[in-house]
Amino acid sequence: MSPGLPQHLVQRGNNREPCFFAESDYLAYLHWLERAARTYRVSVHAYVLMPNHVHLLATPGVEGGISKMMQYLGRHYVQYINKTYHRSGTLWERRFLASLIESECCLLSLYRYIESNPVRAGLVAAPEQYRWSSARTHVAPQRETLLVDHDLYLRLGDTPQVRAQAYLESSRKPLEEEMLAEIRHAIRRGVPLGSEGFTEQIEQQLGRRVRLRKAGRKPKRNG
Repeated sequence: MSPGLPQHLVQRGNNREPCFFAESDYLAYLHWLERAARTYRVSVHAYVLMPNHVHLLATPGVEGGISKMMQYLGRHYVQYINKTYHRSGTLWERRFLASLIESECCLLSLYRYIESNPVRAGLVAAPEQYRWSSARTHVAPQRETLLVDHDLYLRLGDTPQVRAQAYLESSRKPLEEEMLAEIRHAIRRGVPLGSEGFTEQIEQQLGRRVRLRKAGRKPKRNG
């Protein structure tokens, strides 16, 4: 559903147990992620691989692209883990969680939310210090990367260096508590994150009512 709309994706280890056990596991996951995204025409904008869960921000280019990407990724990565560690059974808690994102109000906040996850977990002092996320690429642009910059990120500046500096300055500011709550509510419930108008648009596409938040709450704007 909804090609062209960004989605926040979360997948957790079964019973909150680890899904990465060594450096080679993170590298394997990123390898399969890049291959799956390319195969199913999904643009990955940001990611973080935590020891027991994963966050992705991605936009599908075709109908069903996200689901196919996650199925492909899950199948190959679980096979790799089971073979490497002589285990069997499920690795992931359940089907991945997904939340549609309204770009103008929330997309860059999702970049920051995802990449600051290791900071909130107390693993590092700054997002770019964590190896297994997209933060380093956003503050120090690299030629070879699985990431595809979203138009809103590109608007931060005319060159990669200018964009990186603007993003770095933004990423140093903690997300407001209300935005954190909005993001968490949306992904846990699997509902859209954005304005009332955006929610109504999604409801029309789905043909059913979706609940974004309690009455009276409004999403914060970026910045």
